[in-house]
Amino acid sequence: MPMKTLLILIFLATTHSAFSQNNSSCISKTYQDSLFKAYSKRAHQFAFNDKEWLQTYDSLIAICPNIAEAYQARALAYIALRAPEKLFQNIDKAVELDQQRWLPYRGYLHCIFAQNYEKAIADFEEAEKLMPNAFTMDHSFSFFIAMAYTGLGNYEKAETYFLKDIATQKRGEGRNDIHYNTLLYFGIMHYLNNELDRAEGRLIECLQLYEQHPTANYYMSLIKKATGDKQQIQYFEKARQYVQEGYKINEPNAWLVPYPRQVTLADLGITAEQN
Repeated sequence: MPMKTLLILIFLATTHSAFSQNNSSCISKTYQDSLFKAYSKRAHQFAFNDKEWLQTYDSLIAICPNIAEAYQARALAYIALRAPEKLFQNIDKAVELDQQRWLPYRGYLHCIFAQNYEKAIADFEEAEKLMPNAFTMDHSFSFFIAMAYTGLGNYEKAETYFLKDIATQKRGEGRNDIHYNTLLYFGIMHYLNNELDRAEGRLIECLQLYEQHPTANYYMSLIKKATGDKQQIQYFEKARQYVQEGYKINEPNAWLVPYPRQVTLADLGITAEQN
C-alpha cells in the first residue's frame, strides 16, 4: 500500500474516532466549518479522481451528514470521472442542505456539463427569485439561461436573456466592461441563427476586450468565409496562433467542465504533437 494512502487511512480513522463522539455538534455551523476545513486540507493532497479524495469526503459525511460543502466536494470527483448520475445525487443533496448557495451551481452544471437545458432553466429561474441579479461562476443567472435557450435552438429567448445578462452587468453606474464571453456566445447564437452581420458585431465587441480569444477569432473566420471575405484567412491564422500560444476561454473550472462550441485543435488542423 502506498505510504500516502496509508497515511490518509490513519488520518481518517483517528479523525473519525475523535469526532464521532460529538455527532450532535453537527448542528453547529462553526463545528461544520472546522470539520470541513480539516478534511479538505487532507483531500487536497490528491486529485479529484483519486479514490482517496472520495474516501476523505465519504468519511466526513459519515461523521456529519449535513455539511452541504462535503457533497459538492465529493461531486467534483464524479465530474472528473464523468459520472453524471452520482454527480447530481451529490449536488441535489447539497442543494437540499443549502439551496441559496448551491442551486445556481447545480444550474450551471445542468447547463454546461450535462447540457440538460430544461433543468438548467428551471434552476436558474428559481435562483433568480431567491437572489435577483446575482451571479455564479463569474456570470449572471441570465447568461446561463441564454446559453440553455441557445442549446435548445430557441434563439429569440436566448437573445432576450443575453440582453438581460448585459443589463445585469451594467447595473449601478454601468462602467464595467461586459464579460467578453457574454459577447462571444451572443455572437455564436446569432451565427447559429444565420444572422451573420449581428454575429460579427458581437464578436468584434468581444475581440475589442480580448483580442487573443481563439474561439472568437475562429467564428469570425467562419463568418468571413460564409460572406466570401478574404479576411477569413487572417482570423483563422490568428485563432491558430493564439491557441498555440496558450490563450483560452478563461472560465472557472473550464478544464474540468468545458464550455460548448469552443474551437478545437482539430478545427484548426493542429495535431497534438504540433501544439
